[in-house]
Amino acid sequence: MTPPHPSADKSVALVTLGCTRNEVDSEELAGRLLAEGWRLVDDASEADVAVVNTCGFVEQAKKDSIDALLEASDLKGEGSRTQKVVAVGCLAERYGKELADQLPEADAVLGFDSYRDMSTHLQTILAGGHVESHTPGDRRTLLPLTPVERQQGSASVALPGHGDPRPDLADDDVPTPASGPRVIRARLDGRPWAPLKIASGCDRRCSFCAIPMFRGAFLSRRPADIVAEGRWLAEQGVKELFLVSENSTSYGKDLGDLALLEKLLPELTAIEGIERVRVSYLQPAEIRPGLLRAMADTPGVVPYYDISFQHASEPLLRSMRRFGSREAFLELLGRVRADAPEAGIRCNVIVGFPGETEADLDELEAFLTEARLDVVGVFGYSDEDGTEAEGYVGKLAPEVVAERLDRFTRLVEELNAQRAEERVGERVLVLVEEIDDEEGTVVGRADFQGPDVDGVTIVHVPEGAPAPQVGDLVPAVVVGTEGIDLVAEPR
Repeated sequence: MTPPHPSADKSVALVTLGCTRNEVDSEELAGRLLAEGWRLVDDASEADVAVVNTCGFVEQAKKDSIDALLEASDLKGEGSRTQKVVAVGCLAERYGKELADQLPEADAVLGFDSYRDMSTHLQTILAGGHVESHTPGDRRTLLPLTPVERQQGSASVALPGHGDPRPDLADDDVPTPASGPRVIRARLDGRPWAPLKIASGCDRRCSFCAIPMFRGAFLSRRPADIVAEGRWLAEQGVKELFLVSENSTSYGKDLGDLALLEKLLPELTAIEGIERVRVSYLQPAEIRPGLLRAMADTPGVVPYYDISFQHASEPLLRSMRRFGSREAFLELLGRVRADAPEAGIRCNVIVGFPGETEADLDELEAFLTEARLDVVGVFGYSDEDGTEAEGYVGKLAPEVVAERLDRFTRLVEELNAQRAEERVGERVLVLVEEIDDEEGTVVGRADFQGPDVDGVTIVHVPEGAPAPQVGDLVPAVVVGTEGIDLVAEPR
């Protein structure tokens, strides 16, 4: 069955779960579908087909994704516009046919390789046809083992969020930057910031993590593609570029230049309209002095350090197949703050890992107490299918993991609130993201606050003062705190 080109009344809604990398993937899908004649709508209940971009990271994220699929499926029925629900994204890529068998409410479960032909697949499904569910495999095997050989072998491998253009699309079918490669992307929100993917996949072998299996081996995007997309985002009104990947500190290794990120940053900050560039997902074992200097010395790169510590006990980190210790991590933080005293630093940690002892927890608590981190995400360990740690002995009872999760969540809430209080009196530059016209409250983020999960800065604009607009940068002074959120006044 060869479906016709969709008419303008065929609509699709993209429902995105998970991380900012998934947001980039959804916007690429949106760009592809828009170029193929689909009408994009925000509300799944108003779409002919709902495409749910799932997350497959941890157990709770999987449950949230399944709930979203079921919720979208509940919209189907007599009197509703929604006819079909399609699962894409990490959960679909990771489980494929198994997910389709267990979740018949989804009309299709499609992997990353389907993204280039998504329009055709959706038309087939809407016409009552069948699209074969994805067969999962280890995506690390799709690219050459040697990083420097990967760029030559990547043309045939689906790389969501890399904007790899389809040769059958005419030049005027997709958004085009002023110069350089075409951009396949459509904004799905009006935020003044946007994630910009610089790489995909990961070569690390952390024993608890399944991401490399379904996201594949590490592959950098070429700088020209990244800069072109950055220019296009600036043309859409974006003021802050949020550089995302599975591991930003590996950027450039497959392009023959491990210092390439340091060279890329000035090109991005030089884009007209871009006020801030934010780097995320740094692996502590790969952080180089040159990168720290470039992040601190490049005007427009904000003092924000998203470092993946995961724990602080050296023996437990070795069991996780990671490197580091409390002393090594504190020394790294000292180097960060020597270059950028105002730095905002966040991390995630895992508690309840197999074999974790009270001594390990003491080491982690000592690190968190000394580190003065702005934000810490705490996760309780759970087995992930296919990982090395799934076969470890010394598993802790679920109630023990839950107790440790609660204990350290309460600890970091207190520590992060204390760190926020240290910010009182600091001068900040707030990117306005939301305005409450009735109360005159402006909500945004300071340089050292990342989007969505790192707290916000609430700016109280004096009565009679000019009201800022979304996207404005407002100079202010921190005068108080609400948990990890800051309260500021314009100055």
